[in-house]
Amino acid sequence: MAINWFPGHMHKAQKEIKEILPTIDVVIEVCDARLPFSSENPMITEIRGDKPLIKILNKSDLADAQLTKVWLEYLDAQHNVKAIALTTESPSIAKQIPTLIKKLVPHKDQEGKQINAVIMGIPNVGKSTLLNTLVGKAKAKVGNEPAVTKGQQRIRLEDGLYLYDTPGMLWPKIVNENSGYRLAVTSAVKDTAFDHDEIACFAAEYLLEAYPDRLKERYKLEELPVTEVELIEAIGRKRGCVKSGGYVDFHKASAILINEIRDKTLGPLTFESPNMVEKEVVYFDELEAKKIAEREAKKEARGRGRKNKPKKKKR
Repeated sequence: MAINWFPGHMHKAQKEIKEILPTIDVVIEVCDARLPFSSENPMITEIRGDKPLIKILNKSDLADAQLTKVWLEYLDAQHNVKAIALTTESPSIAKQIPTLIKKLVPHKDQEGKQINAVIMGIPNVGKSTLLNTLVGKAKAKVGNEPAVTKGQQRIRLEDGLYLYDTPGMLWPKIVNENSGYRLAVTSAVKDTAFDHDEIACFAAEYLLEAYPDRLKERYKLEELPVTEVELIEAIGRKRGCVKSGGYVDFHKASAILINEIRDKTLGPLTFESPNMVEKEVVYFDELEAKKIAEREAKKEARGRGRKNKPKKKKR
């Protein structure tokens, strides 16, 4: 699924971040613990260069604890990266972030020197809520709609330590289609950006493989359906989403599944693992390279066609 959602304020924020980056010492990226890869912004990796990065896996209370541990180890192994998991119910851990920032730039943790950090993240990963926890009061706007924060702001965390807040940013094009689906499932993009039934089918297919017992328990299924469509229809029958003639209201059943994923009714879930995304990156990079090569070949063919076109004889 191709999501192209890049509002004007996001483009402006990207330009502003590039302008202030030379003064930034530490970059903080907030991701969704349920999808640590799909919820990271590749533009951040591109623009931060070699600056220390604190990767925060937020909403870890909604994620599979075992997979969160795997992700933390995977991210910590990367160069100049420190990963931590946060929950919405454990502000005490978030309060340790200023100390961590200072540890990452020991040469600047001296009296009279200023440390600048910037906090970034895609929409709806809980960045503003985390910022309010750090500051101790509602400095950042908070909402359950993606893209609430529209402008950059500079906040003093403590003596000599400043934090730049930025709007939630998606990148212009999501190449990995599976990432697009995962972002939609967890509501990182607005519901108007995708088809509910299609997203539910994607989620159902993954859950059948990754959390079969959870599905059987939640929806009181004696036997698990084989396909994602059959699973959603089974959920619809169990929840009374049946039209006249005995047909399942597929849209209503899809909405039930998506809502129960989002509100934790299905329990803590993680929708990707490091091994999974590494394979996907290779596949979609090759696919994108092939598309680019085909476009270039067509352009070249059109160019040759124009060059070889016989000139009209003058009368």
